[in-house]
Amino acid sequence: MKGILKLSGALALSCLAVETAARALALQPDQWIAPYKREVLQDIVTWDEHSIFVHGQRIFLYSGEVHPFRLPVPSLYLDIFQKIKALGYNGVSFYVDWALLEGKPGEYREEGVFDLQPFFDAANEAGIYLIARPGPYINAEASGGGFPGWIQRVNGTLRTRAPDFLAATDNYMKNVGKKIASGQITNGGPIILVQPENEYTQATSAIKPFPDPDYFQYVEDQLRDAGIVVPLISNDASPKGHNAPIASAPGYPAVVDIYGHDGYPLGFDCANPTVWPNGALPTNWHDLHLKQSPNTPYSIVEFQGGSFDPWGGPGFDKCGVLVNAEFERVFYKNLYSFGVTILNLYMTYGGTNWGNLGHPGGYTSYDYSSQIGEDRRVDREKYSEQKLQANFFKVTPAYLTASRGNASTTAWTNTQALTVTPATSNTTSFYFVRHSTYNTLDSTSYKLNIPTSAFGNITVPQVNGTALTLNGRDSKVHVSNYDLGGSTVVYSTAEIFTWHKYDDKTVLVVYGGPGETHELALAATGLEILEGDVKSIATRGHTVLNFNVDGGRKVAKVGAESNFIHVYMVSRNEAYNYWAVDQAPHDNSEAIILKAGYLTRTAKVSGDTLAVTGDLNATTPIEVIGAPSSVKKLTFNGKDVDVTASNAGALGGTIELPKADIKVPKLNELEWKYIDTLPELQADYDDSKWKVADLNKTYNSLRPLTTPVSLYSSDYGFHTGTLLYRGTFTATGNETTFYAWTQGGSAFGSSIWLGSQFLGSWRGYDAATNGNATVTLPTLTAGKTYTITIAVDNQGLDENWTIGTETGKNPRGILNYQLAGRAQSDVSWKLTGNLGGEDYVDMSRGPLNEGGLFAERNGLHQPGALSAAAGWKPSKGPVTDGIAAPGIGFFATEFALDLPAGWDIPISFTFANGTSEGATGAGSGVRAYRVQLYVNGWQYGKFVSNVGPQTSFPVPEGILDYRGTNYLAVSLWGLDAGATRIEGLELAVDAKVWGGLEVDVVQGQKYEAREGAY
Repeated sequence: MKGILKLSGALALSCLAVETAARALALQPDQWIAPYKREVLQDIVTWDEHSIFVHGQRIFLYSGEVHPFRLPVPSLYLDIFQKIKALGYNGVSFYVDWALLEGKPGEYREEGVFDLQPFFDAANEAGIYLIARPGPYINAEASGGGFPGWIQRVNGTLRTRAPDFLAATDNYMKNVGKKIASGQITNGGPIILVQPENEYTQATSAIKPFPDPDYFQYVEDQLRDAGIVVPLISNDASPKGHNAPIASAPGYPAVVDIYGHDGYPLGFDCANPTVWPNGALPTNWHDLHLKQSPNTPYSIVEFQGGSFDPWGGPGFDKCGVLVNAEFERVFYKNLYSFGVTILNLYMTYGGTNWGNLGHPGGYTSYDYSSQIGEDRRVDREKYSEQKLQANFFKVTPAYLTASRGNASTTAWTNTQALTVTPATSNTTSFYFVRHSTYNTLDSTSYKLNIPTSAFGNITVPQVNGTALTLNGRDSKVHVSNYDLGGSTVVYSTAEIFTWHKYDDKTVLVVYGGPGETHELALAATGLEILEGDVKSIATRGHTVLNFNVDGGRKVAKVGAESNFIHVYMVSRNEAYNYWAVDQAPHDNSEAIILKAGYLTRTAKVSGDTLAVTGDLNATTPIEVIGAPSSVKKLTFNGKDVDVTASNAGALGGTIELPKADIKVPKLNELEWKYIDTLPELQADYDDSKWKVADLNKTYNSLRPLTTPVSLYSSDYGFHTGTLLYRGTFTATGNETTFYAWTQGGSAFGSSIWLGSQFLGSWRGYDAATNGNATVTLPTLTAGKTYTITIAVDNQGLDENWTIGTETGKNPRGILNYQLAGRAQSDVSWKLTGNLGGEDYVDMSRGPLNEGGLFAERNGLHQPGALSAAAGWKPSKGPVTDGIAAPGIGFFATEFALDLPAGWDIPISFTFANGTSEGATGAGSGVRAYRVQLYVNGWQYGKFVSNVGPQTSFPVPEGILDYRGTNYLAVSLWGLDAGATRIEGLELAVDAKVWGGLEVDVVQGQKYEAREGAY
């Protein structure tokens, strides 16, 4: 802290309170921090206890988590941002993965698909603010939690003040900090907040002090020294108050500007997706916030938006049931009752763990059951539910400064089955209604008791014989004295989606759940029912509307000439088809309200024409219900739409879905070629270029050696993909068995050969991070030299969430071995991984995309290899031919796509699931094989037959060339005795959506004979 600003009024009083508290703790002046007030570095992004301001405008920062490194197609960033903007969000939070940018110590490479600038540019274009989260530790279900593999060689404890660890982070933080600084809003970019570290919350008892102010200050200084001037926000893994900008203990100067935390209340039990455990709903977070950081906005930097799924898990479809639209209605509205004004949902778009970038606890898909699917589709109900919620806050500024009352089961309704939390700002009041037993499936009938400016204290509904209903696993936000651009909604039990005031009318859209009756009152007289059946009362200069949402839309026209209010009353399911679209970034003053189906991206008025862009998956009615009166014409994706005006003045028409010829080839009918990718088993194989395992110590401080030399792959610079070992010995003739203990992370596998003879495999299962096996040797000839080959499937490096456990240093490779009757030192070892190790060859796809298979080391997975490389043999492919014996084969083919432009066509590679149906645990009775899928050089899938669950692997346009030739390669590793074939592999069209964006094909490195390859 360099200084404290002079404060006045109530804020000065709260500073005095903090100072008093600090002195009560016997802290010296240099040991306590006044609330959030450091030296002002800029004046564009500011904050108070209610919210942040951007350019002086108070905002609810409603954000979704997106990781650019999980979508290596920069021209698709705008697609994701527009889909998030269409939700009503104004923000996106993103991690940066250090492991992908500094694969070799001291060499920071941010280029091609790893360049953050296209991400920043797309956010600016879409009107999205960014929260940058560079770590250095990110967790994120990424390999090593974002730490590069070479960090295993750092002796000091990770994520602490250990000098060698801090020094290891310097180059990355300097460079990524500089990049983030260039994208700050102060430089015209979209970044408004930056988060140092991540979930710096839990440590072992050996880590003292914890939290460590020296370490956290070091990370903050790295960012500030790189030019970061926007506020720093934290992300405590739970609301513990770590690093909050109020003194909590002596010697703790390292604080952030804004305190935030995360929360995953339902956890990740996708196997029981309908179970909401008792007590899982947070109820005390608002109180904790007032204790921990009352002078900063209430911020939840990660809240559950979905769930990860592990190897052998039930799959993301089940996770989508666990964290569904019901979850959003109950849990998110609970957060609103606390007054959250910075909210980031993790994940909103998950993407793909392509190229080995995921941690070993998860498989290739990182769909996360997010609002936006891995293949970028937005046809999930949870997407639509979020659109209803987030749009409400865009038009409800009173929420941001509302004072929260106490939750009560008696003050606001006529039943203790419900709990209501009130909030009031000036005259506007909000009532957050939930079931007292939050996870009940019961429906509760109730009436609401509220004060109003027009009627005094009343009970609603007022129309005789009607009542409100809160169905099981639902929650409501009722309002009273709600400002409608100069008019007043006296109260509404129906929830507000959006509203806007135009030159000739105000349009209000409200909705309710199935079977519900609702009531709203407007401070206006004069009523015309334009659609549907609506009960009404005119009383004391006000109009009360009572309606049931079933049976179709209701539309009422209330008020006088030139001040009409058009009220659209719809069911929740119908409201899902409505959109509120800003015409300019970060400005909803000229918003357009329309009903348009699958997705609306942009809307712009020019003269008498409204130009709308969006996506359709069916012939769709379109209706513009809110627009300036000058609008008489409509275009959609540049095409004229015939429209007619309704009696409410809405313009309606129909958009025909164009016809398109969409075909993809059958993979099993293509011409394939084959090459053995385990030539190491051949008697004449030359391993002279392999790394000699000659380290008689390990750089890994976690696990001491139990072998004469280190066989930990990261000691030699190999951190990703398949690892290969060759152990050579001269036989005495008395050796009978060989024991090997290997480690590759969850669901890994390994196989052992003596010469070309298969000895056995560790087949792997979901929970096993390591495995040991003793195999029987054939009769050996005394004096003859033999070679044992071991292949280990490295599933990625472990994360390092709890500081002090050093789990990020869990080694990969061989932990121990024993040749029966021989000393360990009688076996000499060599090893290999990806060609070059940390001096990786393919800069375009980064340090993790390739492993140690012969085909990978020689670049045979890259486009052009089929015609330029030698050694291929004709084949009918991995499904028809497969491999004749345990080993690893490599198959490749080419196919052309000619898909129509102007369409978004999600495509996936799908494996037959007969062997993985219900295949969890050890996979008993299931043939064990492992497949890696390479598309135009990008490793886009790891399929494990006996573990599962993933069988379908989406690959985006841009990796696939939709109008050109594509190169497909498949590695097939058979772990069981006998022949192995893939049961089935198909290219599938998963959807046909007209619209989307123009996508550029990513130009990765093409095949060239590699110098030094072996």
